Amino acid sequence: MSSPAPGGFRRILAEAAKFGVVGLVALVVDIGIFNVLLAGSLHSHPVTCKIISTSIATVVAYIGNRFWSFRARAKTGYGREFVLFFVLNGIALGISVGVLALSHYVLGLTSRLDDNIAANVIGLGLGTLFRFWAYRKWVFPAYPETDALTAELQEPV
Repeated sequence: MSSPAPGGFRRILAEAAKFGVVGLVALVVDIGIFNVLLAGSLHSHPVTCKIISTSIATVVAYIGNRFWSFRARAKTGYGREFVLFFVLNGIALGISVGVLALSHYVLGLTSRLDDNIAANVIGLGLGTLFRFWAYRKWVFPAYPETDALTAELQEPV
């Protein structure tokens, strides 16, 4: 079994670190808007609040990821990337909202703290793992020659 090429591993770590920073900014936007909406007239509609806050945070995340985290990856067209980014974020949102709905409506954990833990800790954590993998695979793919070079470097000598 061969080990990953050092340059490839460093690239993944650099992307993951930048992805994390962008994610933290988007998280602040998401949680901030979620809680403002939850404190307002939508207080009895936590799922609606989460959908709105996550949609706004997704725009912030796309901009940060395209122009910073994954800027060295293939450009496949902003329109294609943006649509695919939103589709994959929709799946991640489904993960987060599913955890929130289960906690709030099935388990009866209905306090503001319960909603935040379900949506913004557990759901967001699971969704983040999915997003990093999906962005690298489909939204911001590696250049084909990078994949060939990485595969070549991983071959046993």
